[in-house]
Amino acid sequence: MIGIFDSGVGGLSVWREIYRLMPGESCLYLSDGAFCPYGPKDPAFIRERAAKISAYLIGRGAEIIVVACNTATAAAISLLREKFDIPFVGMEPAIKPAALHSKSGVVGVLATAGTFRGPLYLDTLARFAGDVRVVEQVGEGLVEAIEKGVFDSPEIDDLLHCHIDDMINAGADHIVLGCTHYPFLEKAIRRIAGPEIVIVNPAPAVAAQTMRVLSQRRKISCGIEESVFCSTGDITVLKMLVRREIPNVDNSIFTKVVI
Repeated sequence: MIGIFDSGVGGLSVWREIYRLMPGESCLYLSDGAFCPYGPKDPAFIRERAAKISAYLIGRGAEIIVVACNTATAAAISLLREKFDIPFVGMEPAIKPAALHSKSGVVGVLATAGTFRGPLYLDTLARFAGDVRVVEQVGEGLVEAIEKGVFDSPEIDDLLHCHIDDMINAGADHIVLGCTHYPFLEKAIRRIAGPEIVIVNPAPAVAAQTMRVLSQRRKISCGIEESVFCSTGDITVLKMLVRREIPNVDNSIFTKVVI
């Protein structure tokens, strides 16, 4: 079983890529909705939550864990790899492909405050940004809207204009989605940014890395997947997003948990 967790439902953008790539693999997804969002929280708190959630996922049979949260990856993945004897796959800001393919020499990054202050982001920036100008923007309010199931509305457009207009005005030709929640706003982001802007979603690359790591341990399953989706908070939006990918799933695969 592949364990996957995020502060909320955003990590489902990674789960759906894993599901598309490995439809026979069972996943155990956990949304830490009771403590979402992670972005503004203290890194020590995030490390504590990540360790508790990882122990829970391992206890339920996870043999590999995907930290489908940029903020949690930045704060906790080193600790998790030291603490637990299974592989962890984390999120890496997709600055490298954006910088390599930018023609304008300007790249926008939309992320949480926790991601921007993390050493992983700063190291990636130092290694791959090179001569490219990076315009950073905290996506304030976006995670909260997605957790409420709001993906396309005038209010979302207003928020995105606040976050994206400066990137476009600076000449950015790529926008990197540095939070796993943001791919659920991709349609709205494309409308605001315009068709000429490349939206960089790292989720497919993370799914491919998960497959590589898992295939080193055993054969990829071709059987029938039996996935479970849990949340420490409300499960309404969790159900809705899973059913976008698999319409006829039974209610029994969704559970609320206390961790």
